[in-house]
Amino acid sequence: MLKIENLSKAYSKRSVLDDLSLQIQPGEIYGLLGANGAGKTTTINIICNLLQADSGKVTICDRPISASTKQLIGIAPQENLLYKTLSCQENLNFFTKLYGLTGKERQQQVKACLAAVNLSDRATTPVEKLSGGMQRRLNIAVALVHKPKLAILDEPTTGLDIEARYQMWELIKQLKQSGMTILLTTHLLDEAERLCDRIGILKAGKILAEGSLAQLRQRIPATEIVTIQTQEEEKAIALGNKCGFTYRRYGRDLAFWLPQQLELKEIIACFEGINLESIARTPVRLEHIYIEVTNK
Repeated sequence: MLKIENLSKAYSKRSVLDDLSLQIQPGEIYGLLGANGAGKTTTINIICNLLQADSGKVTICDRPISASTKQLIGIAPQENLLYKTLSCQENLNFFTKLYGLTGKERQQQVKACLAAVNLSDRATTPVEKLSGGMQRRLNIAVALVHKPKLAILDEPTTGLDIEARYQMWELIKQLKQSGMTILLTTHLLDEAERLCDRIGILKAGKILAEGSLAQLRQRIPATEIVTIQTQEEEKAIALGNKCGFTYRRYGRDLAFWLPQQLELKEIIACFEGINLESIARTPVRLEHIYIEVTNK
Protein backbone atom coordinates (compact mmCIF):
# COMPACT_ATOMS: atom_id res chain seq x y z
CA MET A 1 0.00 0.00 0.00
CA LEU A 2 2.60 2.55 1.14
CA LYS A 3 6.31 2.12 0.60
CA ILE A 4 9.02 4.50 1.81
CA GLU A 5 12.55 3.84 0.61
CA ASN A 6 15.72 5.54 1.87
CA LEU A 7 14.00 8.85 2.62
CA SER A 8 16.21 11.73 3.76
CA LYS A 9 15.37 15.33 4.59
CA ALA A 10 17.35 18.14 6.21
CA TYR A 11 16.53 21.72 7.12
CA SER A 12 19.67 23.80 6.62
CA LYS A 13 22.28 21.51 8.20
CA ARG A 14 19.90 19.74 10.59
CA SER A 15 18.97 16.23 9.49
CA VAL A 16 15.32 15.34 10.16
CA LEU A 17 14.97 12.10 8.21
CA ASP A 18 17.99 9.84 7.82
CA ASP A 19 17.63 7.08 5.22
CA LEU A 20 14.11 6.21 6.47
CA SER A 21 12.48 3.08 5.05
CA LEU A 22 9.19 1.42 5.98
CA GLN A 23 6.31 -0.38 4.31
CA ILE A 24 2.62 -0.51 5.22
CA GLN A 25 0.56 -3.46 4.02
CA PRO A 26 -3.06 -3.13 2.77
CA GLY A 27 -5.62 -3.32 5.56
CA GLU A 28 -3.21 -2.97 8.49
CA ILE A 29 -2.80 -0.35 11.18
CA TYR A 30 0.82 0.77 11.33
CA GLY A 31 1.84 2.76 14.40
CA LEU A 32 4.65 5.29 13.99
CA LEU A 33 6.00 6.15 17.44
CA GLY A 34 8.53 8.80 18.33
CA ALA A 35 9.14 11.82 20.52
CA ASN A 36 8.58 15.36 19.28
CA GLY A 37 11.24 16.09 16.68
CA ALA A 38 11.71 12.45 15.72
CA GLY A 39 10.53 13.14 12.15
CA LYS A 40 6.89 11.99 12.18
CA THR A 41 5.38 15.25 10.87
CA THR A 42 8.02 15.62 8.17
CA THR A 43 7.32 12.06 7.03
CA ILE A 44 3.58 12.73 6.85
CA ASN A 45 4.11 15.97 4.90
CA ILE A 46 6.25 14.16 2.34
CA ILE A 47 3.69 11.34 1.98
CA CYS A 48 0.99 13.97 1.36
CA ASN A 49 3.20 15.71 -1.24
CA LEU A 50 3.32 18.88 0.87
CA LEU A 51 7.08 18.69 1.24
CA GLN A 52 9.86 17.53 -1.06
CA ALA A 53 12.36 14.99 0.24
CA ASP A 54 16.06 15.54 -0.40
CA SER A 55 16.42 11.94 -1.51
CA GLY A 56 14.53 8.67 -1.45
CA LYS A 57 11.29 7.39 -2.86
CA VAL A 58 7.67 7.17 -1.68
CA THR A 59 5.00 5.17 -3.50
CA ILE A 60 1.35 4.53 -2.69
CA CYS A 61 -0.46 1.74 -4.54
CA ASP A 62 2.75 1.41 -6.61
CA ARG A 63 2.44 5.02 -7.79
CA PRO A 64 5.12 7.63 -6.99
CA ILE A 65 3.86 10.39 -4.71
CA SER A 66 2.62 13.36 -6.74
CA ALA A 67 -0.32 15.75 -6.95
CA SER A 68 -2.35 12.92 -8.51
CA THR A 69 -1.88 10.59 -5.50
CA LYS A 70 -3.42 13.05 -3.02
CA GLN A 71 -6.79 11.49 -3.87
CA LEU A 72 -5.53 8.21 -2.42
CA ILE A 73 -4.72 9.72 0.98
CA GLY A 74 -6.97 11.05 3.73
CA ILE A 75 -5.40 12.85 6.66
CA ALA A 76 -6.82 13.74 10.07
CA PRO A 77 -4.22 16.09 11.57
CA GLN A 78 -3.70 16.83 15.26
CA GLU A 79 -5.52 20.14 14.91
CA ASN A 80 -9.11 19.71 13.76
CA LEU A 81 -9.72 21.01 10.22
CA LEU A 82 -13.25 22.13 10.91
CA TYR A 83 -15.34 25.27 10.50
CA LYS A 84 -16.83 25.84 13.95
CA THR A 85 -19.97 27.74 12.87
CA LEU A 86 -20.93 25.19 10.20
CA SER A 87 -22.81 21.99 10.96
CA CYS A 88 -21.27 18.53 10.61
CA GLN A 89 -23.10 18.06 7.33
CA GLU A 90 -22.03 21.44 5.98
CA ASN A 91 -18.39 20.77 6.85
CA LEU A 92 -18.41 17.47 5.01
CA ASN A 93 -20.24 18.99 2.02
CA PHE A 94 -17.52 21.63 1.78
CA PHE A 95 -14.71 19.07 1.71
CA THR A 96 -16.48 16.77 -0.76
CA LYS A 97 -16.67 19.71 -3.17
CA LEU A 98 -12.91 20.27 -2.77
CA TYR A 99 -12.38 16.66 -3.86
CA GLY A 100 -14.70 17.07 -6.83
CA LEU A 101 -17.66 15.01 -5.63
CA THR A 102 -20.98 16.18 -7.01
CA GLY A 103 -24.71 15.55 -6.79
CA LYS A 104 -25.94 12.23 -5.51
CA GLU A 105 -22.44 10.85 -4.90
CA ARG A 106 -21.66 13.78 -2.58
CA GLN A 107 -24.89 13.32 -0.61
CA GLN A 108 -24.31 9.59 -0.26
CA GLN A 109 -20.72 10.06 0.89
CA VAL A 110 -21.62 12.72 3.47
CA LYS A 111 -24.27 10.41 4.88
CA ALA A 112 -21.93 7.41 4.88
CA CYS A 113 -19.11 9.29 6.62
CA LEU A 114 -21.41 10.64 9.34
CA ALA A 115 -22.62 7.09 9.95
CA ALA A 116 -19.06 5.75 9.98
CA VAL A 117 -18.09 8.07 12.85
CA ASN A 118 -21.43 7.69 14.67
CA LEU A 119 -22.55 11.27 14.10
CA SER A 120 -25.66 10.75 11.96
CA ASP A 121 -27.84 12.20 14.71
CA ARG A 122 -25.63 15.32 14.81
CA ALA A 123 -25.73 16.09 11.09
CA THR A 124 -27.25 19.56 11.54
CA THR A 125 -25.42 20.43 14.79
CA PRO A 126 -22.82 23.23 14.55
CA VAL A 127 -19.29 22.03 15.27
CA GLU A 128 -18.91 24.52 18.13
CA LYS A 129 -21.68 22.70 20.00
CA LEU A 130 -20.00 19.29 19.75
CA SER A 131 -17.87 17.73 22.49
CA GLY A 132 -14.13 17.38 21.93
CA GLY A 133 -14.53 13.69 21.16
CA MET A 134 -17.23 14.35 18.58
CA GLN A 135 -15.08 16.99 16.90
CA ARG A 136 -12.19 14.51 16.65
CA ARG A 137 -14.53 11.95 15.08
CA LEU A 138 -15.79 14.52 12.58
CA ASN A 139 -12.18 15.39 11.79
CA ILE A 140 -11.69 11.73 10.80
CA ALA A 141 -14.89 11.83 8.73
CA VAL A 142 -13.38 14.74 6.75
CA ALA A 143 -10.37 12.51 6.01
CA LEU A 144 -12.68 9.81 4.62
CA VAL A 145 -15.04 11.85 2.41
CA HIS A 146 -13.22 11.04 -0.83
CA LYS A 147 -12.83 7.29 -0.14
CA PRO A 148 -9.03 7.24 0.28
CA LYS A 149 -6.96 4.06 0.23
CA LEU A 150 -4.79 5.22 3.14
CA ALA A 151 -5.95 7.17 6.21
CA ILE A 152 -3.30 9.04 8.20
CA LEU A 153 -4.44 9.63 11.78
CA ASP A 154 -2.04 12.02 13.52
CA GLU A 155 -2.45 11.81 17.31
CA PRO A 156 -6.21 11.07 17.00
CA THR A 157 -6.93 11.02 20.75
CA THR A 158 -4.98 14.14 21.74
CA GLY A 159 -6.83 16.08 24.42
CA LEU A 160 -9.63 13.53 24.85
CA ASP A 161 -10.89 12.21 28.17
CA ILE A 162 -10.73 8.47 28.78
CA GLU A 163 -14.34 7.78 27.71
CA ALA A 164 -13.92 9.64 24.42
CA ARG A 165 -10.58 7.90 23.90
CA TYR A 166 -12.23 4.47 24.18
CA GLN A 167 -14.86 5.57 21.66
CA MET A 168 -12.12 6.70 19.26
CA TRP A 169 -10.32 3.37 19.62
CA GLU A 170 -13.51 1.52 18.70
CA LEU A 171 -13.96 3.77 15.67
CA ILE A 172 -10.41 3.07 14.47
CA LYS A 173 -10.98 -0.68 14.88
CA GLN A 174 -14.17 -0.38 12.81
CA LEU A 175 -12.27 1.45 10.06
CA LYS A 176 -9.74 -1.38 9.94
CA GLN A 177 -12.55 -3.97 9.78
CA SER A 178 -13.97 -2.10 6.78
CA GLY A 179 -10.65 -2.64 4.97
CA MET A 180 -9.07 0.76 5.55
CA THR A 181 -5.27 0.98 5.72
CA ILE A 182 -4.18 3.29 8.55
CA LEU A 183 -0.97 5.07 9.47
CA LEU A 184 -1.31 6.08 13.12
CA THR A 185 0.98 8.39 15.05
CA THR A 186 0.59 8.55 18.81
CA HIS A 187 2.42 9.38 22.03
CA LEU A 188 0.17 6.96 23.92
CA LEU A 189 1.94 3.62 24.02
CA ASP A 190 -1.10 1.78 25.36
CA GLU A 191 -3.01 3.11 22.34
CA ALA A 192 -0.43 1.60 19.98
CA GLU A 193 -0.55 -1.70 21.92
CA ARG A 194 -4.33 -1.91 21.54
CA LEU A 195 -4.65 -0.85 17.91
CA CYS A 196 -1.55 -1.50 15.82
CA ASP A 197 -0.72 -4.60 13.81
CA ARG A 198 2.86 -3.40 13.46
CA ILE A 199 4.82 -0.63 15.11
CA GLY A 200 7.85 1.41 14.02
CA ILE A 201 9.90 3.24 16.65
CA LEU A 202 11.36 6.41 15.16
CA LYS A 203 14.23 8.45 16.59
CA ALA A 204 16.27 11.16 14.87
CA GLY A 205 14.72 10.25 11.52
CA LYS A 206 15.60 6.54 11.72
CA ILE A 207 13.48 3.47 12.41
CA LEU A 208 15.27 1.83 15.35
CA ALA A 209 12.88 -1.12 15.70
CA GLU A 210 9.88 -2.42 13.81
CA GLY A 211 7.45 -5.29 14.02
CA SER A 212 4.40 -6.67 15.75
CA LEU A 213 4.18 -6.30 19.53
CA ALA A 214 5.18 -9.96 19.88
CA GLN A 215 8.24 -9.39 17.69
CA LEU A 216 9.24 -6.23 19.58
CA ARG A 217 8.93 -8.05 22.91
CA GLN A 218 11.80 -10.29 21.83
CA ARG A 219 14.10 -7.31 22.32
CA ILE A 220 13.70 -7.65 26.08
CA PRO A 221 14.83 -11.07 27.40
CA ALA A 222 12.26 -11.25 30.16
CA THR A 223 9.04 -13.11 30.87
CA GLU A 224 7.84 -10.32 33.15
CA ILE A 225 9.01 -7.20 34.96
CA VAL A 226 9.00 -6.83 38.73
CA THR A 227 9.03 -3.35 40.29
CA ILE A 228 9.97 -2.94 43.94
CA GLN A 229 10.12 -0.16 46.50
CA THR A 230 12.76 -0.27 49.20
CA GLN A 231 15.09 2.08 51.04
CA GLU A 232 17.94 -0.39 50.38
CA GLU A 233 18.16 -0.12 46.61
CA GLU A 234 21.87 -0.89 46.26
CA LYS A 235 21.42 -4.11 48.21
CA ALA A 236 18.33 -4.93 46.13
CA ILE A 237 20.29 -4.50 42.90
CA ALA A 238 23.07 -6.76 44.19
CA LEU A 239 20.58 -9.44 45.25
CA GLY A 240 18.72 -9.16 41.94
CA ASN A 241 21.95 -9.60 39.99
CA LYS A 242 22.77 -12.66 42.08
CA CYS A 243 19.43 -14.19 41.06
CA GLY A 244 20.10 -13.47 37.38
CA PHE A 245 17.80 -10.44 37.11
CA THR A 246 18.64 -7.43 34.94
CA TYR A 247 17.72 -4.16 36.62
CA ARG A 248 16.42 -0.99 35.02
CA ARG A 249 15.08 2.33 36.22
CA TYR A 250 11.77 3.56 34.83
CA GLY A 251 11.59 7.08 36.19
CA ARG A 252 12.04 6.63 39.94
CA ASP A 253 10.95 3.01 39.86
CA LEU A 254 13.48 0.24 40.37
CA ALA A 255 12.55 -2.68 38.15
CA PHE A 256 13.99 -6.11 37.37
CA TRP A 257 13.68 -8.26 34.26
CA LEU A 258 12.85 -11.85 35.18
CA PRO A 259 14.24 -14.33 32.63
CA GLN A 260 11.74 -16.99 33.68
CA GLN A 261 8.36 -17.18 35.38
CA LEU A 262 8.62 -17.43 39.17
CA GLU A 263 6.14 -17.72 41.99
CA LEU A 264 5.74 -14.59 44.07
CA LYS A 265 7.30 -16.29 47.10
CA GLU A 266 10.35 -17.18 44.99
CA ILE A 267 10.74 -13.56 43.89
CA ILE A 268 10.45 -12.31 47.47
CA ALA A 269 13.01 -14.91 48.55
CA CYS A 270 15.50 -13.42 46.08
CA PHE A 271 15.39 -10.17 48.07
CA GLU A 272 15.60 -11.81 51.49
CA GLY A 273 17.46 -9.67 53.99
CA ILE A 274 16.15 -6.27 52.93
CA ASN A 275 12.93 -4.47 53.78
CA LEU A 276 10.56 -4.53 50.81
CA GLU A 277 7.90 -1.82 51.02
CA SER A 278 6.05 -3.04 47.93
CA ILE A 279 6.42 -5.35 44.96
CA ALA A 280 4.48 -5.37 41.68
CA ARG A 281 4.52 -7.69 38.68
CA THR A 282 3.73 -6.57 35.12
CA PRO A 283 4.11 -8.12 31.67
CA VAL A 284 6.64 -6.66 29.26
CA ARG A 285 4.86 -3.61 27.86
CA LEU A 286 5.51 -1.44 24.84
CA GLU A 287 6.70 1.35 27.17
CA HIS A 288 9.55 -0.89 28.39
CA ILE A 289 10.51 -1.77 24.81
CA TYR A 290 10.31 1.86 23.69
CA ILE A 291 12.59 3.06 26.50
CA GLU A 292 15.08 0.27 25.88
CA VAL A 293 15.23 0.88 22.12
CA THR A 294 15.42 4.68 22.22
CA ASN A 295 17.92 4.87 25.10
CA LYS A 296 20.48 2.46 23.67
